[in-house]
Amino acid sequence: MMFGVLGVSVFSSMVGQFEIPASDVIRAVARKFSGGAPEGGDLLSDSVLWNVRFPRIVLGLVVGMALGASGAMMQAVFGNPLAEPGVVGISAGAAVGACVAIVLGTTIAGIFTVPLFAFVAALGVTAVVYWLSRTDGRAGVIAMILTGIAVTAVANAVIAMLVFMADSSGRDQIVFWQMGSLNGATWTAVASSLPAAAIGLVGALSIAGSLDLLALGERAAQHSGIHVERLRGIAIACTAILTGTAVAHAGIIAFVGLIVPHVLRLALGPSNRILIPASAVGGALLIAASDVAARTVVPFADLPIGIFTALVGGPTFFVLLRRSLRQGEAAWS
Repeated sequence: MMFGVLGVSVFSSMVGQFEIPASDVIRAVARKFSGGAPEGGDLLSDSVLWNVRFPRIVLGLVVGMALGASGAMMQAVFGNPLAEPGVVGISAGAAVGACVAIVLGTTIAGIFTVPLFAFVAALGVTAVVYWLSRTDGRAGVIAMILTGIAVTAVANAVIAMLVFMADSSGRDQIVFWQMGSLNGATWTAVASSLPAAAIGLVGALSIAGSLDLLALGERAAQHSGIHVERLRGIAIACTAILTGTAVAHAGIIAFVGLIVPHVLRLALGPSNRILIPASAVGGALLIAASDVAARTVVPFADLPIGIFTALVGGPTFFVLLRRSLRQGEAAWS
């Protein structure tokens, strides 16, 4: 998959409204690291690559890794292959935060305002869901899912109200942002997304072994010395960090956290020590490929990435659901 990510990234840097040969891409990278200066016709291609395409590609890889890893953790925590960050309202919470920043037009954190609002809202909603679902000192899986559904419904209502309140510019921005896009990616956005994504990924990898024990059941995990409640809280917090980072910088991109972990589980097995990092790489590959399609399917147009992930993820979700129903596993466990 790593070679796939590299290949798609190189191809993505070549195609678009201004096509650049692979040799020019390689020379541009070599000049950057050798300290050389572009000359003649290389000036335009270097500008396009380093100011537009490379930051977009890198940001897409970060977003894909965050969504893939968070999906793998959600499926491990809930013990269900149909789980993804949206199940507990994390994506909806991040969306509300971003929409609030857009409607208010606040610049409290400069260019980081929208990502900051989305990130804080994702963590806030996660804490609320976790608190509301607690009974007798613990948060049950079913209670968290049902609470997440309710919170998502409220969040969608808030977003609809914000769209109604926004001016025409803000309304267009919210609608386009809700469909997911890497348009306008900058190195600043890359720099602001990397620390949070790194924290979330390191946290996810650190609990991967414990999540494998959780797959044996709560009692078995407890007998193995695992504090199930604490483990579940850490996993959901890491998911909130990763999802909040992705949504803040690329909007709502659905189904990546659902498709990638499930497909890789069939190919690599259920071990989260392997599945979580593999899902991160697989998510990066899916986002990179979707971004290429978004920029090339319609000439001189930049379509939202969410369109392509939904076209792939919707039918896949239906197939998984039908398979669960046939196997008698429709109920969340």
